[in-house]
Amino acid sequence: MRTTIYERTYTMGEAVLELGTSTKIMGILNVTPDSFSDGGRYIDPRQAVEHALQMMRDGADLIDIGGESTRPGFEPISAEEELRRIIPVIEALHQAAPHIPISVDTYKAEVARQAISAGAHIMNDIWGGKKDPDMLKAAAELGCPIILMHNRKDMNYRDFAADVMEDLKESVRLAHEAGVQDSQIILDPGVGFAKNGPENLQIMTQLDRLVDIGYPVLLATSRKKFIRAVLDLPVDDIVEGTAATVAFGIAQGCQMVRVHDVKSIKRTVTMCDAMLYASESTRRIRA
Repeated sequence: MRTTIYERTYTMGEAVLELGTSTKIMGILNVTPDSFSDGGRYIDPRQAVEHALQMMRDGADLIDIGGESTRPGFEPISAEEELRRIIPVIEALHQAAPHIPISVDTYKAEVARQAISAGAHIMNDIWGGKKDPDMLKAAAELGCPIILMHNRKDMNYRDFAADVMEDLKESVRLAHEAGVQDSQIILDPGVGFAKNGPENLQIMTQLDRLVDIGYPVLLATSRKKFIRAVLDLPVDDIVEGTAATVAFGIAQGCQMVRVHDVKSIKRTVTMCDAMLYASESTRRIRA
């Protein structure tokens, strides 16, 4: 195993996110009525903040807050409705624990701008900066990290894995054109988005190629349909399947994982890191 580790430190007010010392765990906080596994559970800001704090106690390094469900067949909502859902939660969490890094899961520039103003620190765009033409410009102007996820409007791949890499390279190119610095870019393979079951399994075997593009990689497989399909189990009974994908991703160089079940996955991550960071073959690259 020869794994590349990108060393970067994001200092965002009192919040600090350091990559290159351990795999970082992003805890999922959906403040939506219709997300596929936890919709409606954390709509109340007080419950949402308590859940976020519990995830931090369980081992999360940052919290990802989303106000629009992106499950298959989801109904888009307006920026106004999205802001109504997430801003009170971001403000309350930032006030309760200003040291906690917060990412905002949105593809709308206006939502991202107001979320950063309210106390969020990172943009997490499921469309890789391609849906809203102002998204990348907003990231550049605010100087904040942005996660560019692979997604596309169709599934007409010519060479699946190669096309995914090229799509993400295009997102990087667009980010550069908008003024986003290299050190602010994080990539995500978009498992579960514009991919069928076999393609999700295939992209899991190509994560090292994604790492080789030159940026830290976030892996978001938690409770995804392809895991449920393989195990033939319901959404709330596949934590071991998620853990397997996390371990497989870390072994290929993924430096962040986005999960629901923080306490269980933290144990998986800790064991993987003990082996990964002890390896003499691990290569570190500073931004």
